Amino acid sequence: MSFITVFLLALVGLLAGVLSGFVGIGGGVVMVPALVMLLGYSQHQAQGTSLAVLVLPVVALAVRNYYKAGMIDPKMVAVIAVAFVVGGYFGSKWSLSLPMETVKRVFGVLMLLISVKLILGK
Repeated sequence: MSFITVFLLALVGLLAGVLSGFVGIGGGVVMVPALVMLLGYSQHQAQGTSLAVLVLPVVALAVRNYYKAGMIDPKMVAVIAVAFVVGGYFGSKWSLSLPMETVKRVFGVLMLLISVKLILGK
């Protein structure tokens, strides 16, 4: 791996980490587009890499801060986590069964819709 590649990967990780801790985003919104645009990953490679990063306890310190501030309900986290595991399994199977261009377009449309909703509000 070249120095430039390592530097870009570290930059993507740092930006994703800061934004994850700051506003709860990182993987899909930061890492996936950055890996595709900066490092030439395919959509599937970028999504897989983003998910693999999240397998490790990369956000543990951010979670600790929110938990200490009383902003996390562990029971709700448990329910969401179980559903997330099931959804992640079937979502990844579905994504890998589709052409990469289709997945990329779906991803882009979702990001656009979410952006418009966040900007315009209710």
